[in-house]
Amino acid sequence: MPRRVVRRLGLMLGRRGAILLSYGTVWALYGYGQLISPPAAQPGLTLALQMLSITVWGWLWIVTGVLAVVSAFVPQGVDWFGFVALVLIVLPWTLSYLVSWMQGDFPRGWVAAAVWGAIAVPVIVVAGWREAPRPKRVEGY
Repeated sequence: MPRRVVRRLGLMLGRRGAILLSYGTVWALYGYGQLISPPAAQPGLTLALQMLSITVWGWLWIVTGVLAVVSAFVPQGVDWFGFVALVLIVLPWTLSYLVSWMQGDFPRGWVAAAVWGAIAVPVIVVAGWREAPRPKRVEGY
C-alpha cells in the first residue's frame, strides 16, 4: 500500500513537483523551528533581524514553504511562483550572513552565505527543466 501511494505521488508530481514539495516542506519546518525555538544568538542574521523580527521571518519561511507545496500540485508553467518564492526567501539570509562576515561581526558568515546560496542552486536548476506533462489521472493505483 505505501509503495503504491509513493509511486502515484511521484507520477503526479514529476521532478519539478518533487523538488517543490521537498524544499517547501523543509522551508516550512525551518520557519516553524524559528518560531518555537529561535536560537539565542544569531550573529550572522543581524541585518535580517534589523529589518524584521525572527517571528516575522519564521512566518515568512512557513508561508514560502506552503506556497511551494501548493505549487507542487499545479501544472508546469503555473508552478513558477513556488520556485521564485523558494529562492527569494533565501536571499535575505544569504545577504545577511555575507554582510556580517564582511563587517567582521561573524567570521564564519561567508560559510553560511555559501551554504544558503548552494542550497538555492538546485531550485534554480529544476525551475528551468521541462518535464513531460503530468497525468491528469493515474490509472491502476
